[in-house]
Amino acid sequence: MTNFSVPAAYYAARVADFIGETTESILGTLTAKSAFAVDLSQRDAWVGEIGILKMALADIDGSVFLEFDVPRIGSRIDAVLVAGPAVFVIEFKVGARHVNTHDFNQAWDYALDLKNFHLASYTAPILPILVATKSDDCERKLLEPAADLVFRPMICNAGTLGKALRLGMSLVTGATIDPLAWGRAPYQPTPTIIEAAQALYAHHSVDSIARHDAGARNLGITSDRVEEIIELTRRDGRKAVVFVTGVPGAGKTLVGLNVATKKRGETPTHAVFLSGNGPLVNVLREALARDEMTRLRAQNDRTRKGVVRQKIKSFIQNVHHFRDEGLNQEGPPTDHVVIFDEAQRAWNREMTSDFMRRKKGRPGFTQSEPEFLLSYLNRHTDWAVVICLVGGGQEINRGEAGISAWLDAVSEHFTGWSAYISPSLTDTEYDAGHALQSLGTKAAVVTDESLHLSVSMRSFRAEHVSRFVKAVLDRETSEARDLLMKVSPRYPIALTRDMNRAKSWIREQARGSERFGLVASSGGQRLKVHAMDVRVEVDPVHWFLNERDDTRSSFYLEDAATEFQVQGLELDWVCVAWDADFRFATTDWSCHSFVSSRWNAMRKADRRNYLRNAYRVLLTRARQGMVIFVPPGDSTDPTRIPQFYDGTYQYLKDLGVNVI
Repeated sequence: MTNFSVPAAYYAARVADFIGETTESILGTLTAKSAFAVDLSQRDAWVGEIGILKMALADIDGSVFLEFDVPRIGSRIDAVLVAGPAVFVIEFKVGARHVNTHDFNQAWDYALDLKNFHLASYTAPILPILVATKSDDCERKLLEPAADLVFRPMICNAGTLGKALRLGMSLVTGATIDPLAWGRAPYQPTPTIIEAAQALYAHHSVDSIARHDAGARNLGITSDRVEEIIELTRRDGRKAVVFVTGVPGAGKTLVGLNVATKKRGETPTHAVFLSGNGPLVNVLREALARDEMTRLRAQNDRTRKGVVRQKIKSFIQNVHHFRDEGLNQEGPPTDHVVIFDEAQRAWNREMTSDFMRRKKGRPGFTQSEPEFLLSYLNRHTDWAVVICLVGGGQEINRGEAGISAWLDAVSEHFTGWSAYISPSLTDTEYDAGHALQSLGTKAAVVTDESLHLSVSMRSFRAEHVSRFVKAVLDRETSEARDLLMKVSPRYPIALTRDMNRAKSWIREQARGSERFGLVASSGGQRLKVHAMDVRVEVDPVHWFLNERDDTRSSFYLEDAATEFQVQGLELDWVCVAWDADFRFATTDWSCHSFVSSRWNAMRKADRRNYLRNAYRVLLTRARQGMVIFVPPGDSTDPTRIPQFYDGTYQYLKDLGVNVI
């Protein structure tokens, strides 16, 4: 027997050795490697799969991997065959007589995940096969692959798997893959924030779900540095505030969730993850609850969902609820480590004072939200750490203070705290210059490059997407054109004036269970004629988490989510509807709000900035590609005359965005 060791698989061997080994021996290896107790149903499934594979692989020269790990999805592929230039992904449904969409998409998802995140599979043809062992369905021909060489899944039964494999082998060409190198190649996932939260809550490490390529900023470096600061601060009995910066989608929230879910031996740090982003909190909580319930049910644990939800609430909280606890009690919070997601969106002094007067009956309240939250943590007599996760150009609502309010609070009221800052806080995108200079004269400041995440994880197909969007919004046409040329080969961006065409395009692009949806500015009120009424508030839990058969889900392409529902979250494919609230004009963007029956020009600089940032959020939600819909307008409708839209469309077209 010459089977070889591959960490990602429970079992790996040359096909000839696999066929020659006894089923009991193979079963013993699988059982020994399993992280869970193997029950009788799993044992029987493995026995069935092994028998089918031995029959199907006769005379095939290649290597087989059983239970191959796919960390981002949190699952394992039943079997992978590496033969010649091809990688076959084989998913078994033992005893199944019919094929359903979920199983079909599962096989497709595995293939796509290998293509996108497994280093040795980037250039290989990948052929997924769904084996419904007792089904009469059988794919009689192999369809053309997509441009990335991922084929649509073939369907077969126990007796026709061999034919499906040989059909695939006859149609693919290329260099023979070294199976040992393939099996040991690194897996470099970039999970969605929902997937990341689920994995971390299940106690996977951040390293196991984050990409590791040298060209990307390693999330592990930033996470480890934050952990070091926490430990040093705790050990020395000090207090510190840490500012972690990053481009949109770089993984700031992932760093925060990693800290919040970390187990630290016998001495818990009592960390809590806070966000003022209500939709993000609600979606993450529900996603974790559903995932945990699935895991518990698989273990025959009958814990009620309400109990699971309550447990999850303890470490993901709405920042305003946390603030209110501080108002209602004199002592410090239970938590010594508090992570504030999107810290730049905390309320300024005016907004907080007005809210406290109107809603809390505290007319004399004069603190900004950052100042009060720091004062709450400062009640600890021993130590405390505040971690501020900061996004540039993400303020999208009235009263959002930006990062300067945090810096001012430290320099004016908490000079005994240490401040660890990312060097990128000096960038104009974060608008922290003056406050940062003041802080440096009054408190101990440590600048640390490892606290900046420079590469977007959301757009794993093209790391220049966030820079492209910034150049578009800054009207840096030459840079935008150059970046688009770098982006478009792996991250398609399309432009159209036909909504039906936009919907067709996005449905054609998505494969497997890849998620897609419509997004629009909350100010895009004349999109109503295109069946998008942004005044009807979308429930982000249903929109982001429910399946294709639910009309409330993003898949239906009926409800457009706004910047308020999607900030901090992401989809695979996005259709951005661009209304006349944000128009291309001769010298700058022309910003408008729709009131009653007409568009009114925005005069205040902060409102114009919020609108620009709203479009920044919308244009950076997609991981794999997007289509931009610019309405054609209607000369008979004074609220939608073509001139309101033509400039924007022409600008994007002139940049080189592909027109469909």
